[in-house]
Amino acid sequence: MKKVLLLLAKGFESFEASVFIDVIGWNLVDGDNSTKLYTCAFKKEVEGSFGVKLNADYQICEVNINEFDALAIPGGFEEYGFYEEAYHPEFLELIRHFDKQDKIIASICVGELPIAKSGVLNQRMATTYNHKESIRQNQLAKLGAIVQNSPIVIDKTSLQVGVQRQQ
Repeated sequence: MKKVLLLLAKGFESFEASVFIDVIGWNLVDGDNSTKLYTCAFKKEVEGSFGVKLNADYQICEVNINEFDALAIPGGFEEYGFYEEAYHPEFLELIRHFDKQDKIIASICVGELPIAKSGVLNQRMATTYNHKESIRQNQLAKLGAIVQNSPIVIDKTSLQVGVQRQQ
C-alpha cells in the first residue's frame, strides 16, 4: 500500500486539503485500496483557514520519510498565518527530503510556494494561483521556478494544480 503524507501548515485551505483527503480516502474504501493518507503538522492540532481544526497523525519532528511514498501540500491563507509555518525551515527541509528521494510531491494553489522556497522547483516548471495580477505567480518565479500559466503542471516527480481564475 502506498502511503501519502498530507503536510499542513497553519492557515491551510480546508477545501484544498479535503481534495487529497477525499480522493485518497475513496480509493481506500471503494477503489483499489492502494493508498492511505496520513496528516502531519507542527502540532497535533492544526488550525486551518476559517477556524477549521484538524488532529494530525504526526508532528513534523516525528516523520520518517522512508515510510512514505508521496507528499501532498494544500495551499493556505496568508491572513491565517499560512506562510509562518509553510516557510519554516523544518517544513522546507521535509519537502527537500522527499525530493531528494525522488518521491512524488503534489500541491494545490499556493502550496507550490513553500516547495519553491525550499529550492526544489529551481529551474523546474510550476504553476500557482493566478488571481490579483499574478502576484503569486511572480513570487513563484522569484523563487526560481519556470512559471507555466496552466491549471496543471507536472515536472519530474512534482505535480502542481494552480487555481486558475476564469475571465
